[in-house]
Amino acid sequence: MQRWACAWLLLLSSWVSAQPLEQLQLLKERAVADMPGGNLSGLAWCDNALWAVSDRNDQQLFALKEQGDLFQAESESFVAPAPIDMGLPWGLRIRSWLAGMARGGELDFEGLSCDAAGNRYLLSESHAAVLQLPVVGEPNWLKLPQSLVRQARARGMLLKYNSLLEGLAIDPRGERLYLAAERMMRGLLVVHKEQSSWACSGGCVLLSEGGDERGPANWHGSVQPKDFSDIALYDDKLFTLERQAHQICRRSPSNGQVEHCWSFAEAALTPERVYPPSYGMAEALWVDKDGAWIGVDNGSYSRADGEKRPIVWRFAAPAGGWSVNP
Repeated sequence: MQRWACAWLLLLSSWVSAQPLEQLQLLKERAVADMPGGNLSGLAWCDNALWAVSDRNDQQLFALKEQGDLFQAESESFVAPAPIDMGLPWGLRIRSWLAGMARGGELDFEGLSCDAAGNRYLLSESHAAVLQLPVVGEPNWLKLPQSLVRQARARGMLLKYNSLLEGLAIDPRGERLYLAAERMMRGLLVVHKEQSSWACSGGCVLLSEGGDERGPANWHGSVQPKDFSDIALYDDKLFTLERQAHQICRRSPSNGQVEHCWSFAEAALTPERVYPPSYGMAEALWVDKDGAWIGVDNGSYSRADGEKRPIVWRFAAPAGGWSVNP
């Protein structure tokens, strides 16, 4: 009897996972003007404004001001101190340094978040480090545990160049920090604040997984490794941006297991919005009660309608809200 019950649950789970995902409704689309170098790689709603960061710019954040059908980028400058050594192998660090020298953006900022006090946090992929821009005081690198990188690498993450940490999210109190490893393997990590430093409480790694996927059926994309291109924290749930699958998934903050997913492929893959590459290009995510902001890092590519600037989409929250269950 127990075997039959297990088989039925497995069959039911497979049936549910095979059902088409609910499509998120696109409310508006805005190109971003005057963002030097483009390459929008992170979004966050802080102090009643939408902010963006570029992985080609080590010294500026950008407030996105809506002007007609555009977002006008207004820069705010900062000076980051020399990054701390998080224990990445020399080979990975030198490749990142050389790439930064050639293209700009040696710190390779790939994520942006903020806490309720207004402190902002930027993730450096090339150094696996987090820079804090405090409300009061100078920018400083968080004292993350050295075991963070060791544990991640032991689980197959952070092993390959340009496939390191790609997203971060911090809780409103500024005491719990989540990090996303991009691909090959992708994963989720968490550290907790202990006075002026941070620690792995019971282990840093929540989730580590591999595998490939092609993406939506109506897209020309090729098979690529599963990825996380950003994460967000809302209502004590983690949300992952999965660019190859063109979806947002809600996950448990305690173990990273997926609870529910929504697709944005229907809006993102209309003929005029398609880019030439066969991989997804959504790079930035922020989730709130009313919906989600998604930023597109177009790199040097133009999409089918000729638009060359970074794009920001605003999607409505799903019917019933983000806490809805299947």
